[in-house]
Amino acid sequence: MLNGPEFGAVIFGLASAATWGVGDFSGGLATRRVSVLTVTLLSQVAGLILLVLLALIWGEKLPSLADVGWGALAGLIGLVGLMALYRAMAIGQMGIAAPVAAVLSASLPVAVGAMTQGVPGLPRLGGFVLAVVGIWFISRPQNLQGRPAGLGLAIAAGLCFGGFLLGIAQVEQNAVFWPLVAARSASIMAMLMAVGAGQKLALPDRSILPLIILTGAMDAGGNAFFALAEQAGRLDVAGALASLYPATTVILALSILKERLVLWQGIGVLLALLAVPLIAS
Repeated sequence: MLNGPEFGAVIFGLASAATWGVGDFSGGLATRRVSVLTVTLLSQVAGLILLVLLALIWGEKLPSLADVGWGALAGLIGLVGLMALYRAMAIGQMGIAAPVAAVLSASLPVAVGAMTQGVPGLPRLGGFVLAVVGIWFISRPQNLQGRPAGLGLAIAAGLCFGGFLLGIAQVEQNAVFWPLVAARSASIMAMLMAVGAGQKLALPDRSILPLIILTGAMDAGGNAFFALAEQAGRLDVAGALASLYPATTVILALSILKERLVLWQGIGVLLALLAVPLIAS
């Protein structure tokens, strides 16, 4: 039976997986109706407001300049990944894009760690094998129609998310919310500069605005729940459970959008979902 701290890590870790998964689904759904720049910018603003409130509620001390810099760099890298993922979900199947991005996001920090700290243990190596096989199944051409739409964008998103994790990991151990505020602020500034340089920013209909706000709130909420999971118990428990977030996106895509996967794609998605917690463990 789980003791108190482990129980907290499990609850908050699963809450992080659920909220991140809902955020990805709602972001991809919103991008099917309005431009990816509009969805990303407005959702980042909503997330920024929530993160500032959480930082103030928790009474977290202001970050150092180094933490602000790392947070900003991570935010810019993560912005590219977020826009790539939303676009991949808009033009392709969410049930494919989410697991591919997630498994690559988890793999990159582990690969860097292997080069700097030595080869990881058998569970992670097994996760890598499952990931490679899963992505191979997912990327197989669908009859004569070529590879799944948005697969390249999903791969790019996963690599960028891994870069975000590497960047945000450089901040001080007790710094949680303010570096994420710096990350959101940097991404928002970059998008505003893009708008100023001539990129079109279409205002969404009122009907789509709640979905965009939900996207930002769920993304920021996932970060908050993950931080709570780390503080409540073991990091490996929190990380492995939070990394299950693509399962939420896949379930929503299959149940709400009625997405259908061919047999080998279904096998690939399952292998990728199994690989993520192994790699993150």
